[in-house]
Amino acid sequence: MGSRASTLLREEEIEEIKKETGFSHSQITRLYSRFTSLDKGENGTLREDQVNFRGFMRTLAHFRPIEDNEKNKNPTASEPLNSRTNKLLFAFHLYDLDRDDKISRDELLQVLRMMVGVNISDEQLGSIADRTIQEADTNGDNSISFNEFIKVLEKVDVEQKMSIRFLH
Repeated sequence: MGSRASTLLREEEIEEIKKETGFSHSQITRLYSRFTSLDKGENGTLREDQVNFRGFMRTLAHFRPIEDNEKNKNPTASEPLNSRTNKLLFAFHLYDLDRDDKISRDELLQVLRMMVGVNISDEQLGSIADRTIQEADTNGDNSISFNEFIKVLEKVDVEQKMSIRFLH
């Protein structure tokens, strides 16, 4: 299985993914092997979302822990996908379903319903959504902008809470 994964993934692609995501060569080949086992249609994508391996790796890269040597990286280089800002932007986009750069009450309700299912009544969910927007919305537009989202989470250790240790 490991040899199949490495033959389908070209060395140039591995190098590009390494630069883009910060994963090591062995992590990429191991994750590629797992990705291909999930690819039931054997067409290089995960069927429901049509996520290809590169997109899969970009998503996982947001959850890489920030290593000490990454904190003092070249300031002219683009911010890594696992930076605090990019982790927050990733989380924000999970709620901003219509991609209009703000989280509305309806979007918040949709995500809450997906998270809790039928375990909480619509009235309780509405109350949670209203309270969340009331606490986060500083400009009075009844929605949460990315800057307001950042402000609400400023004391949260996002770097730790949105990190998964991957094997080397």
